[in-house]
Amino acid sequence: MSTVLGIAAAFWGVLMALAPVLQIRRMIIRRSSADVSLGYFGVLLPGFALWVAYGLSRSDWPLVIPNAIALTVGAATIVAAVVLRRRPPAPAGRVESDVPVTDASSR
Repeated sequence: MSTVLGIAAAFWGVLMALAPVLQIRRMIIRRSSADVSLGYFGVLLPGFALWVAYGLSRSDWPLVIPNAIALTVGAATIVAAVVLRRRPPAPAGRVESDVPVTDASSR
């Protein structure tokens, strides 16, 4: 039973670890990272690193793998956010959003 639970937890942990990829995608589409908290990821990354170290010390791969992925994706999120914050803002009206803009006069 514990093996099945470990596999299920590791699988779900990998999905959770990949979740920030959605944030990276949104930042790239919007060309802005203004709504991303770098402090939030700054708190998470050391925690992921500690869990990886702890898992390695116990040879607990269902613990190591998801946290290693989360550490990598979290670091990539921070890098993307910092890079986007260093770029000049996009010209007004040129930023893409998640919702397509329609012109009422074209109906």
